[in-house]
Amino acid sequence: MSQEGGRWRPATKFMLSACAAAVAETVTFPLDLTKTRLQIQGEAVQDQHGGRRRAVPYRGMIRTAVGIVKEEGLFKLWQGVTPAIFRHVVYTGSRMALYEQMRDLVFRRNEDGSFPLWKATLVGMMSGATAQFIASPTDLVKVQMQMEGKRRLEGKPPRVHGMYHALMKILSEGGIRGLWAGWLPNVQRAALVSLGDLTTYDTVKHSLLRNTSLQDNSLCHSLASICSGVVAATMGTPADVIKTRIMNQPRDRQGRGLLYKSSFDCLMQSVKGEGFWSLYKGFLPTWMRMAPWSLTFWITFEQIRKLAGVSSF
Repeated sequence: MSQEGGRWRPATKFMLSACAAAVAETVTFPLDLTKTRLQIQGEAVQDQHGGRRRAVPYRGMIRTAVGIVKEEGLFKLWQGVTPAIFRHVVYTGSRMALYEQMRDLVFRRNEDGSFPLWKATLVGMMSGATAQFIASPTDLVKVQMQMEGKRRLEGKPPRVHGMYHALMKILSEGGIRGLWAGWLPNVQRAALVSLGDLTTYDTVKHSLLRNTSLQDNSLCHSLASICSGVVAATMGTPADVIKTRIMNQPRDRQGRGLLYKSSFDCLMQSVKGEGFWSLYKGFLPTWMRMAPWSLTFWITFEQIRKLAGVSSF
């Protein structure tokens, strides 16, 4: 029995997508770090006396990236890449396997091979939300590690000294539940990003194959991935800003946030204090990261599948 029809099919596709995601994440991680720093700039912070004040002004994408290199060093652009890769192994591997299983076995394609947009939308959001809930602890560790360089420059003591220490610190302060701090906006963002990414790529790719003379090759994959990157960034940035701020805020001994009570409270404070467009802070690096990430991931993923003898996505 071939792998394509065998019982190991979901596990095989999980591993293939995890490998492709690790490549894409490593290549584009500096833009993710820049985006995270941009999303934190401008939010309220606690001072040493427990009061609240405004953080440093919004510096912009290029100045933020250059500032990281000058102030912290070139390789700090990859600070937090290890938990980021672990996160994508779990997240991307799970959502890709879930999407294909639901698409091919539960909702099923039409006889002509098309997959209705409403089905693709539902499957994309469900697979993304489920996968992100599973991977949320790794995302929390990644965000906290990404902010350590900024804390050192502000003269603050480091919160974490590595991935394992960050994980143990979160557990000691908030218990098991602390690992899922910020999970709701995280899951909301993942549902929207997967809607933009998986649904758009799948829909555009198969529309091109059915309605144009394009073949199932790298050109077709590139065009579909460009579309998916734009849609994913547009839909996911506001939830990503809220998620980042909730995950990065200081917490009390019970693991409760000291700045925001909930995702909605963070949303209202951000809009009230900084305006609606604060929800799109980091959009440019988000899009600039998602575009090459999507391109790298989908081309790598399709080629790995081909080499492994697994059918095209």
